[in-house]
Amino acid sequence: MRNFSAMQFENVTALAEGNVYFDGKVISHTILLADGAKKTLGVILPGSYHFGTEAAERMEIVGGACSYVLDGSEEPNNVSKGESFEVPANSGFTISVKDECHYVCSFL
Repeated sequence: MRNFSAMQFENVTALAEGNVYFDGKVISHTILLADGAKKTLGVILPGSYHFGTEAAERMEIVGGACSYVLDGSEEPNNVSKGESFEVPANSGFTISVKDECHYVCSFL
């Protein structure tokens, strides 16, 4: 299993202004990698939140835990530090967090 908590990015451009959602309960920052890839790094505070996707995404959990339900499904899936899940393009998911969850989102 990949050690996401030790994830480190070299030679990136970090956008200083954060993305703030749901009254500050979800906050992320965008980084642009040297190869042109874009990722967001953030934290999700306790609650349940729905996100829509345009591009496919991979959510890598680097701290804490959460559960998610993909649009079109009713089955919750639990993930914790060191695990990930993917969301199809033009779709969405609901993510629920009990304590807090730190993540890296890659756009596929």
